[in-house]
Amino acid sequence: MVKNKVINESTYISELVIHGIQEKKGNEIVRLDLRNIHSSVADYFVVCHAESATQVKAIARSVEEEVFKSSEQWPLRAEGLQQGEWILLDYVDVVVHIFKTEKRRFYGIEDLWGDAEMKYYQSA
Repeated sequence: MVKNKVINESTYISELVIHGIQEKKGNEIVRLDLRNIHSSVADYFVVCHAESATQVKAIARSVEEEVFKSSEQWPLRAEGLQQGEWILLDYVDVVVHIFKTEKRRFYGIEDLWGDAEMKYYQSA
């Protein structure tokens, strides 16, 4: 019973994250469902990219605001906010990766988790 509550909460947080990304027109939004992968570090990865560091930072702020507004949670950890090349927001069971376009291609996060179920979303 508790496990379902945790999964439902992580799904909800991932949906809030996606909405925050859509608000700032993040590109190629994908949610990787890692719940059935035994070596995963989270339930979900949410990945997107943007053309400029300014937009990457704006997406990160939008995600933080959207999640906090609805769940009163801030990320446990946030990295890359200064540079805006690759920002990681860690909500424990949901990890958000916001890349500049060329960094996303270079790191290929989706390829590293090829066994994950992927769901794609359009920008708002």
